[in-house]
Amino acid sequence: MAHNVIVEAKRCLNCKNPQCMKGCPISTNIPSFISTLLSGNIQKAGKQLFDNNPLSVVCSMVCNHEKQCQGHCVLGIKGHPVEISTIENYVSERYLDNLELEKAEPNGIKVAVVGAGPAGITISIKMAQLGYDVTVFESKPKIGGVLRFGIPEFRLPKSILDRYEKLMRKLGIKIKPNITIGKTFGVEELFRDGFKAISIGTGVTYPNTLNIKGETLAHVHYGVHYLKSPESYVLGNNLVVIGGGNVAMDVARTAMRQGVKNVKITVRSNNLSANKEESEYAEIEGAEFMYNLAPIEITDDGVIFKKTVTSEDGKVNYTDETYLEKCDSVIICISQKPSNLILTQTKGLEINEKGLAKISPDGVTSRPGIFASGDVVKGAKTVVEAVETSKRVALAMDEYLKSLPKDN
Repeated sequence: MAHNVIVEAKRCLNCKNPQCMKGCPISTNIPSFISTLLSGNIQKAGKQLFDNNPLSVVCSMVCNHEKQCQGHCVLGIKGHPVEISTIENYVSERYLDNLELEKAEPNGIKVAVVGAGPAGITISIKMAQLGYDVTVFESKPKIGGVLRFGIPEFRLPKSILDRYEKLMRKLGIKIKPNITIGKTFGVEELFRDGFKAISIGTGVTYPNTLNIKGETLAHVHYGVHYLKSPESYVLGNNLVVIGGGNVAMDVARTAMRQGVKNVKITVRSNNLSANKEESEYAEIEGAEFMYNLAPIEITDDGVIFKKTVTSEDGKVNYTDETYLEKCDSVIICISQKPSNLILTQTKGLEINEKGLAKISPDGVTSRPGIFASGDVVKGAKTVVEAVETSKRVALAMDEYLKSLPKDN
């Protein structure tokens, strides 16, 4: 493994104008960390990655590399791009357990981070490093959010998240599990108890529905629910997955690992929104793809689809022809809605028509002292986008807290 990584790293051209950096949403200095690795200083290379992206090891596993860093590598124009993700994973994974993070002197200022997904993990680490007294409030028993409950083990081992929890506690971050802000208590109580700033990163954990007849039947489920605990579902031998994104691929691959013999992924148009790599894995593992089918009703026997035609400009047109795909179970994967209980119950917080928090580019909400980041702001996006936004939010929180009167 290590030898292959070094060989791959030596393929990097160390471009003066690195296109790989432009393709990375968080602008990782790829040529620099690779050259640092090749100089023999893997610890320094790991620090470079972590300082820029605290979730570097996670992103090396789950990012859409073909559209981001690797997809922009100049070697990929006429051949095979440098496998940046493999190199990043090798360096970051080894750095995670050996890092000694620099931390400012404690300032005694309490900060609340609501949600322990990618945004919450990033902000809590950054704020702790700046010397703040950070408490993370998480509605689930363990940290990770979508990383733990929305990405299968075969793509992202849960042990990685356990290591992050140890890192956070080592930094002095306090974690309160099984607490949903808005149910047990709200923002007003947090301010009452001395928290000077609050970051909201509750994600998008509620599934979008099809709003068609039959959706409440017992054999119909949702992808975001299924991925939380696939072992608790009995799906039978024949499964129809509705949707063509990454969640649909994860559901299909998980279901096959759970013993479902026939999995069909149905898509309304003639193409997929999932990463090419993920769809290729799903296909090679046995999933069958069915295109130009729009679900119009679910019955006890299966799903009734209306056949569609996709025009050259991508518009989907419905035909009059219907089709019944028989199955034992149906799992719907058509994106998610925000977990915005805290947003709707907090006075002075503005949200948009989609239920997402309205913020400035730096995550500042309409109420002083409250910030928001991650999917609860942008909708269902990528891990690396959540990290990039959260780095800016941490800086904005720091500036806000420094602007408060000393006796406040």
